[in-house]
Amino acid sequence: MAVSSKQDILNRLRRIEGQVRGIQRMIDEEQKCAEVLDQVAAVRIALYNAGILILESHARECLTTAMAEGQGEAALEDLVRVIKKFAG
Repeated sequence: MAVSSKQDILNRLRRIEGQVRGIQRMIDEEQKCAEVLDQVAAVRIALYNAGILILESHARECLTTAMAEGQGEAALEDLVRVIKKFAG
């Protein structure tokens, strides 16, 4: 994984971690359910977007390497498996 991609992903995950702690605090403070659910939805979207970045990095780097090594078909099958798991 490229250093800039890795740092971007880690930054996003740290923000998500903070958002989850915020949700815990909201529940502890008995804030309105609608407000809590808004934050849960925001975390879900943020986590999905972080997953997309990881998937993109995997596709670009692993497939490129595998194709150069003559392992393209196996890497493509692995990518399809990962996409199905991620999308499911």
